[in-house]
Amino acid sequence: MIRKLLGESPRVNRGALLDAMNSMSDMLNVLERQIQASGDPAHNLRKVDILTRGLMSSLDELEQSHHAAAFFRTKIKAGCVEDMSEDEKSDYALYVFFYKDGFVRVFSILDKLGNWLNDLYDLKTGQYKAHYSYFTVLRQLKYLKMHPVMTDNLNDIKVSYADAINRLRKRRNTEIHYMNTEMQDDLWQRHRALYGKIQLEDLDHHLEDLQQGLEMVCRSLFNAFSYTVKIWKN
Repeated sequence: MIRKLLGESPRVNRGALLDAMNSMSDMLNVLERQIQASGDPAHNLRKVDILTRGLMSSLDELEQSHHAAAFFRTKIKAGCVEDMSEDEKSDYALYVFFYKDGFVRVFSILDKLGNWLNDLYDLKTGQYKAHYSYFTVLRQLKYLKMHPVMTDNLNDIKVSYADAINRLRKRRNTEIHYMNTEMQDDLWQRHRALYGKIQLEDLDHHLEDLQQGLEMVCRSLFNAFSYTVKIWKN
């Protein structure tokens, strides 16, 4: 959808994104066969099916947000808003919109994956923490010593991307609970140069963090779903 609006060709899934999408498609195939075989009278399998399709849509939307943010970043040449033309200000506003949408979606998908794991493996995480995150579910998996292969892989991925994810989390929390993240950057710049022009935040560094977040999400989805497909087939 985004690429069509930008006048580009449709996306071709590659790398970690392709792996994640394929693993979720495999899960849907397994679910379809089991629904046909059992009839799924309690609709438990259909719930897993719907949650899986929701994760696929959410991952698609995250990738589109990252792509659009990167697209509009290339159009920004000035080092501060005051030096931008009106067109460049519009491009900057679009970059900010898609960048923020992207980092919010990173944690939205992770929490959906956490709910998926919690329901599918009956972890009962909600009994210990009413409002839990994906990372709480990982701790619950480790505490219960359930599915250690999957748990270890997911924790290794979490550790590998910890720095970028922590920076994205801080920006997400600032955006949701405190102030607009780009205004926080403006405030920091104002502290550094009281009377000078406000320099833009490090757009490339922020985009790299978002890219890392996208990769972390893809790898986590692939490991959770490919493991689940394997044990369900067996």
